[in-house]
Amino acid sequence: MNASLINKKWAALQADTAARFEMERPDIKVMLFLIGVQELGKGPMKFSKRQKEELMHIATCRLFSAMGFYELEGLDQDGWPHWRRVKPIPNYTLLEQELIIKSLIIDYFEAHAS
Repeated sequence: MNASLINKKWAALQADTAARFEMERPDIKVMLFLIGVQELGKGPMKFSKRQKEELMHIATCRLFSAMGFYELEGLDQDGWPHWRRVKPIPNYTLLEQELIIKSLIIDYFEAHAS
């Protein structure tokens, strides 16, 4: 996918998500949080700051698993998923990182559209 197409799809996903959750346009961190909540599978609930950071980590691992960088190890006693890095992530530029993450988030939401 090229950068302009990714950014066009990203803007549409932001608008859809903002309307769906009655919020301002979500940035990458908010989208990662939403994916983390989805992957945790416990539904909406209150999370501590640390848990919110863990949810964004879960989302990042889940997204990068699509590129073969992580694999799911399993769930802990509280039902939280744990991931293992299976190969190093290349040193992408900041722009490349942003485009890759946006692209992976777009793919995730397209695959989980209801």
